[in-house]
Parts: sequence; C-alpha cells; structure tokens
Amino acid sequence: MLLVTTPTVPNKTIAETLGIARGSTVRARNVGQDIFAGLKNIIGGEISEYTKLQAQSREQALQRMTEDAEKMGANAIVNVRLTTSMVMQGCSEILAYGTAVILK
Repeated sequence: MLLVTTPTVPNKTIAETLGIARGSTVRARNVGQDIFAGLKNIIGGEISEYTKLQAQSREQALQRMTEDAEKMGANAIVNVRLTTSMVMQGCSEILAYGTAVILK
C-alpha cells in the first residue's frame, strides 16, 4: 500500500477514487509515566516516554487506516493526514485519514 501526503503520485494515474480511509487510536498516559514526566518538567528536557507513546499511536492509526483502505480495494492512499485531539485529561486520540484510490 502506497501512502503519500500529496494529492497525486508522480508517473501514476488515479483510476478510481474509493472514499476516505481512516484509522484512529485513543491512548492514555499511566501513573509511572506521569511521575517521571513531572520530574522531567522540573529539570527540563524531552519526555521520551510520551514521545514513544505518541510514535506508537501514530503507527497504529496509520496501520488501521491502511487496513480500512485495503477493505475498500485500494492500492494507495493519497492526501494522508494525521491529527490529534484530547479526549479527556491525560487521554488523546490520533487520527490518520486520506483518500483511498486505485492507481494505474
């Protein structure tokens, strides 16, 4: 499955547009991460536990979007975007979406 952030793919033609493919995940922090993050907040620096959590969440959302596009029969997704929103305190959603297409 080809994923691109552009509306077209060089040297390829979009034969059919199948619709919006989407995938999301909602993740929450845990108490251990929060304690460590609080200490990091005092001394400064990257909070690597949260960085890892966000990276895993993005990958899971992209995987779910890809699976959604495969169910539609797509071989590519164009205009791929990622967005995040806070669902509740300490809990956020990562949403991946794009247009499922068949490329020639």
